[in-house]
Amino acid sequence: MCEVPVFCWITAVVLEHMLTTEQKGELPTTLTDMYSHFLIVQTKRKKNKYQQEHEKGPQELIEGDKEVLLKLGKLAFDNLEKGNIMFYQEDLEECGLDVKEASVYSGVCTEIFRSECEIFQKTVYSFVHLSVQEFLAAVYMFHCYVNRNKEVIEGFMKYEMNSPALNEFLSRVMEKSLQSRTGHMDLFVRFLHGLSMDSNQKILGTLLGRTSKNQRNVQAVIQRMKKISVKMSPDRGINIFHCLMEMKDRLVYQEIQEFLKSENQSEKKLSDIHCSALAYMLQMSEEVLDELDLNRYNATPDGRRRLIPAVRNCRKAWLSGCGLSETHVEVVASALKSNLGYLTELDLSKNKVKDMGVEALSAGLERPNCKLETLRSEQRRNLKTIQIQDFMLFLFKSLFRLVGCSLSELACAALSSALKSNPSHLTELDLSKNMLQDVGVKHLSWFLQNPDSRLKTLRLMECGLLGLSCAALSSALKSNPSHLTELDLSKNMLQDVGVEHLSGFLHNPDCRLKTLRLVECELSEISCAVLASALRSNPFHLKDLDLGCNNLQDSGVEQLASFLIIIEIDWALLTTALTTGPLQAQNSRPTYKWAMQMDTPVCISKYVIPSKSRLDICSFSESGCAALASALTISPSHLLELDLSCNKNLKDAGLQRLCTYLQHSGCRLKKLRSDCFCTYCTLDSALKSNPSYLEELDLTMNSLKDAGLEQLVGILKNPHSGLKTLK
Repeated sequence: MCEVPVFCWITAVVLEHMLTTEQKGELPTTLTDMYSHFLIVQTKRKKNKYQQEHEKGPQELIEGDKEVLLKLGKLAFDNLEKGNIMFYQEDLEECGLDVKEASVYSGVCTEIFRSECEIFQKTVYSFVHLSVQEFLAAVYMFHCYVNRNKEVIEGFMKYEMNSPALNEFLSRVMEKSLQSRTGHMDLFVRFLHGLSMDSNQKILGTLLGRTSKNQRNVQAVIQRMKKISVKMSPDRGINIFHCLMEMKDRLVYQEIQEFLKSENQSEKKLSDIHCSALAYMLQMSEEVLDELDLNRYNATPDGRRRLIPAVRNCRKAWLSGCGLSETHVEVVASALKSNLGYLTELDLSKNKVKDMGVEALSAGLERPNCKLETLRSEQRRNLKTIQIQDFMLFLFKSLFRLVGCSLSELACAALSSALKSNPSHLTELDLSKNMLQDVGVKHLSWFLQNPDSRLKTLRLMECGLLGLSCAALSSALKSNPSHLTELDLSKNMLQDVGVEHLSGFLHNPDCRLKTLRLVECELSEISCAVLASALRSNPFHLKDLDLGCNNLQDSGVEQLASFLIIIEIDWALLTTALTTGPLQAQNSRPTYKWAMQMDTPVCISKYVIPSKSRLDICSFSESGCAALASALTISPSHLLELDLSCNKNLKDAGLQRLCTYLQHSGCRLKKLRSDCFCTYCTLDSALKSNPSYLEELDLTMNSLKDAGLEQLVGILKNPHSGLKTLK
């Protein structure tokens, strides 16, 4: 409120009056105090102007204008529910207000009620500020409660209430306000709680009336508010804290002040109302919070969600897995809309954001003042078709992930439209695990062929794509081939026809693709021939080719191997790498891996081996192991990690070949995993010959028996052994 000019003016008027007159009493400490005094001051000014009367106290001042003020209160209340802030003559007449009476308040007491310029030859009336309308509406409602006006109360509550206690009345009003998504009743409810205090009832006198046994009633209201735990917007939770402050209960405020000063905050249990108070204080703090991680707070899930408004005053917000709904995301979006927004990193992964949530984020992110650099949203199966027009206009950095959000082809159309509007910032796009299908990729291709597109990484893993998807994709990339360096189309039923379409892009001399992943795409040896042909025509950029879990067979492997022989450059070839996930080399040298469903892979390797090779679940046999060992022996010094798990067909003969590599003086292997060893004699011998490099040995799920264990003990006793981890 301190940023609202009208409120600052109201404060100045009240303080000037109280400090320059003989009126005694405490200065206002709550919002309701301030507006109650303001009503007295303005009523006195009106009387001085028109009647030249000098009543002795505020009660007498109010008494003379009680009828008109209640009519203004009714006008304020009726239109607050409707969301109206401007009124016509007929609105005044419905509330029993004479136009002349309104003119008096409009002409002199403009600070309360004013007439605007004529629109369509009709005079328009409004309160000077929405907060004045909300205060007078609360005055009218409290008057109706004290005077048992059942018609008004039940019309507002929408059910019958027979002379409810103050506790019950305010509780029902609070419940109604908590259902609002916009918070249009927040200040009204806040004023209503403040008017329940004796101090304000004394100031406004007969305009309100007095409640019986008030102190006991007030304490009952306070205790009930602290226990409210219904689902609500986090901003509504903050309003509960404001209502406590209006009732001058400062215990929660003091407890949070102590919490902020403590060093072991993660150990202190926070109630839901504590979380609301903390959110408000963090939001209002002059110091910008560097990081807000909801999972660090010792509170209930609902309590943590009440902390979300603090994102408006932090740089990094980690909200992963907090059960956020669209309502919570709308609060986050408001932080992005703020002119003073500080948020640069936002993690919304594993939350049910849904359509409306993404739309709210879109509205926030498109603001020119938005500073967001990284957005993560990786929840699964929650978003349906979302409208995200202009969703990319605000990405000042380069990363956009919507992994596993169940987006459809319609979302791709909206996304593509937004990207085309401002294509030059985005460099990485990950839409994996969304059922985009062929139509979705066609929409996305419109953006990819834009000459201003600077996209470097595109991941469309498990998107329900077929071979036709590659036709649209290849056509777009051929139009703008020089920027894309990584393409992942894994786990799509592309089949050989898809690779044939894609080869058109790979043949392009301007293609700069470094990484191509086609894991589990139902490819055969035909795809290998197509890829080999494309790579021979443009061999100098591709470094990582992943063809895992495809039935390539001998002839397919031979095609790719022959490609490497022909070009004779310093590239690595590991023919049997059937990984279930991408190989991550620790150097920049090329990596090739493909799947084989046969026993004898062909291996030709003359140059460099990547630093990590996972060969788990590869179904290759001792012959494959022999080929692998041969390749590794030719260039042994680069491989640092080797995983041979779940290859039961290796047998001793194959493992003996592998141990030949381990004995090599140039072997620098640091990690070895395998559950395939039947005997440990050869392994023992190999590690004794070259013991100093291996740091981790994982033999989980092997049948060691006593003999095997004895050999391992021998390895550990070796003074030259560098082994640090044994599993």
